Amino acid sequence: MTTIERLWEEGYQLPIEDALHFADGRSYEVALISGAPARLAVLDPFDLDAMLAENPAWVSSVDGRAVADLGDRGLLWGGEGSYGSEGFIVRLTTDRKLIWAIFFAESNPFTRIRVLGNVAIFYSTAEFELAVDIDDPRNPVPPGQR
Repeated sequence: MTTIERLWEEGYQLPIEDALHFADGRSYEVALISGAPARLAVLDPFDLDAMLAENPAWVSSVDGRAVADLGDRGLLWGGEGSYGSEGFIVRLTTDRKLIWAIFFAESNPFTRIRVLGNVAIFYSTAEFELAVDIDDPRNPVPPGQR
């Protein structure tokens, strides 16, 4: 079991880091870029275990505020972290095992989800939307595909 899977299964926790995490243990820094076509920039990979070794308590308990059922493809969740400014989006299996998760320290909660084919659009209380490829959020989704 990877660190991110363990955090998720031990009580829906995610590291407090603007990051994309895959269940297989890969983690990438991310940034929200206003005005950019895809809004989400996936940056450099990093070692989650090393980050948490420096500060093991640097995690946030998350709570879902929106869900989209993908049938046999699983679920999408959006919601908030322990602090008001935090937001997260995740894709889960049908039995709620983590596939991928994206956490933002300053996005505000995500409270609505719309699914269009293979694209999910998450709506933040900070009045912006974030579109991601459901299968691989590293793939940008330009406005014309929403």
